[in-house]
Amino acid sequence: MQLSPVILITGASSGIGEATARLFANKGYHAILAARRVERINQIATEINQSGGQALAIATDITRISDIEDLVSTSIAKFGRIDILVNNAGLGRLDWLENLDPIDDIESQIQTNLLGLIEMTRAVVPYMIARKRGHIINIGSLSGLIGTPTYSVYAASKFGIRGFSEALRRELHIWGIYVSVVYPGSVSNEFASKAGIHRKTGLSTPSRLKLTSEQVAQCIWGVVNRPRRMVILPRMMRVAVWLNYYFPAIVDWAIEKRFVKPERLMMIIK
Repeated sequence: MQLSPVILITGASSGIGEATARLFANKGYHAILAARRVERINQIATEINQSGGQALAIATDITRISDIEDLVSTSIAKFGRIDILVNNAGLGRLDWLENLDPIDDIESQIQTNLLGLIEMTRAVVPYMIARKRGHIINIGSLSGLIGTPTYSVYAASKFGIRGFSEALRRELHIWGIYVSVVYPGSVSNEFASKAGIHRKTGLSTPSRLKLTSEQVAQCIWGVVNRPRRMVILPRMMRVAVWLNYYFPAIVDWAIEKRFVKPERLMMIIK
């Protein structure tokens, strides 16, 4: 009898994490939902189970190593393995650097987005090595490829994921373990409301470039079935990444003229 594969998803209480849990459960996976919002992940797990899927909710704060250890040990005890780890948990606090609080904004982003992801991965890797198989999918951001104003600390955490993933991929490939990074652009979810984005100029991502959580989840499904080092969403944003890499001076000029000067000027006028 072939056992159902197991996927562990952090940040599964909403957005990309929730959409991924629902999609993979629908595809026959055991979905382990990890997040801090206990009531929400319990509700999602119940809905998945009632619809014929298989889901388990485990309250987890990935900034606490004890929570990570409990999550992994419980998952292994229940299912015997973790086939796929989706490191999705993260938060954003977006503002000019001088306005960010050292603890609530700066340390919290690095602790959650980068250190928590690293510790989560470290806890799972030994079980994947023992089985000589597995797939780690880190949810990055276009901010991990292009640094933009007011995203300084968020970008630092996402650039960190990029470097960590590249090195880890080279560490683990010998064991048959894949490491992938998904770089989504703007996603229509709770991020904007919680990140504190306030644009005095009203500038925002055009609607045609905005993604849904379900689109990102479908991308993750595609990466599982055809492992790749990285995927940029939406595809047309590859052009922006290319321009930023090869012509940074032009990008600097455009961002300063289009965004930084108008925003800063309105701050002065106010």
